[in-house]
Order: sequence, then structure tokens, then C-alpha cells
Amino acid sequence: MPAKPQSADKEKPEAKPGREGKKILIVEDERPLAHALELKFQHEGFDTTVCVNGKDALEEALKNKYDMILLDLIMPQMDGFTFMEELKSRKKNCQIIILSNLGQDEDRTRSKELGAVDYFVKSNTPITDIIKRVKTAL
Repeated sequence: MPAKPQSADKEKPEAKPGREGKKILIVEDERPLAHALELKFQHEGFDTTVCVNGKDALEEALKNKYDMILLDLIMPQMDGFTFMEELKSRKKNCQIIILSNLGQDEDRTRSKELGAVDYFVKSNTPITDIIKRVKTAL
């Protein structure tokens, strides 16, 4: 009897109940952090896409629907503030959580004014806290 072909789906972790089909766009230019976030969210059953600069992220966010965007503020080609302004001007609504090393009150305030639902300082926040916040929002 011939062996059954292995499915490529075996590589992806099994989706957790209630999160199947929830899509997260991770916009982070620090590749090790982007990869860690991607792995953790996939393990939790989310469908993830990673972009390492703001310009590519904007194109991705405009052509596909995401349930959540995790957004760095300081990135090549387009910063996070400009990204949010562009999304807003194009009437593209999506929940955004900021992950930044900028901790000033002005940055938090500006992010919230542009529609961010939360703001984390990367160096002070474990990935598990980010995952919990995303689960709560979705």
C-alpha cells in the first residue's frame, strides 16, 4: 500500500479554539523579535504575516484584512505614525497595538490619537503580556 503524502499543514501548530482564522500583521524591523512574535502567535493559533518596514506593511494592510496589527514606531522606509496616518486617511480600520522602544508620554498620546488600542514599551514587556492583550482584544 503506498504511503500517504505528508501534508504541509503539519508544520503549522494546531489552532487553538476560537482563534482560527484571526489574522495578525506583525510590523517589526528587529528580525529576532519579529520571528519570536510570529512563532508565539502561531503557537496560539493565529495566522501571522511579518513585514520589516513600514512601506511594505502599508501595502500589505491595504490589500488584506487583519484583525490586529502589532506595530513598531521606528522603522525603515515609513515610521509607525505615518503608517497609522495613511491607514486612517484611506479609511482602513483595524485594531493596532504599538510595540516600541519609545516610552515618552507624547508618543503614547499621539499613538492613541491615531487609533492605537494599546501601547507597550518592548524592553519592558514580556511577549506573554502582548499575547494576553491581543487575546483580550480579539
